[in-house]
Amino acid sequence: MNTVTIEEKLVEAFKNIYDPEIGINIYDLGLIYNIEPTDNKGCDVTMTLTSAFCPVADALVDEVRCATNKYYEGSVNINLTFEPQWSMESLSEEARLQLGYD
Repeated sequence: MNTVTIEEKLVEAFKNIYDPEIGINIYDLGLIYNIEPTDNKGCDVTMTLTSAFCPVADALVDEVRCATNKYYEGSVNINLTFEPQWSMESLSEEARLQLGYD
């Protein structure tokens, strides 16, 4: 029997949140660094943006918070970080193909 974890469901939810400027989901862009359930049935998500000056930063963080709230009852903390800084090396293989990189 295939049991899907909450974290796997959350990854799928993140794959439905797209960076509007690039047109690729935030998970395959490598913007999600960590998903960590907490003791209080909540979750901490560490993420970054492609740029510290991202014009849709607030909207992306809100979408991540909403997606995470669907799966965790307790508090959801979104930790926005720029360390390490996002780079093209963070792209998944699928994202590389979509953007035409080999």
